[in-house]
Amino acid sequence: MPELEDFTGAWRLSRVIEDARAGQIVHLEGRALFTPDEAGLVCEESGKLQLPGQAPLQATRRFLWRRAEGGIAVHFEDGRFFHLIGPGLNPEAMHDCPPDLYRVAYDFSRWPDWSTRWRVEGPRKDYAMRSTYSAER
Repeated sequence: MPELEDFTGAWRLSRVIEDARAGQIVHLEGRALFTPDEAGLVCEESGKLQLPGQAPLQATRRFLWRRAEGGIAVHFEDGRFFHLIGPGLNPEAMHDCPPDLYRVAYDFSRWPDWSTRWRVEGPRKDYAMRSTYSAER
């Protein structure tokens, strides 16, 4: 698995969300920017979200990535813990946010290109999300 500092910089981001509940596939094209702060990295994702039959929307989200025992801790923007990216080329993690369960699998086997696969299930959620990241060089 790459070290925390290896993520520093800009990444092209491509995302596909298969929403089983809504019966639609959503696409996002944009970038992820990892910038250093006093405690690690700030990850800011932004892009154009394309929902079927609608004008594109601007989407953004922000996470805090921190060095942690056993890997990289990912936190929400407000500092709450989200999940741990463990060692290895294909670490998996989960986040239990009752009533929803978020599971993620990272793939670093083609570094510096990498990807995530999320599966989210709950009473009002049922989607799979795949994101691919390629370093902007």
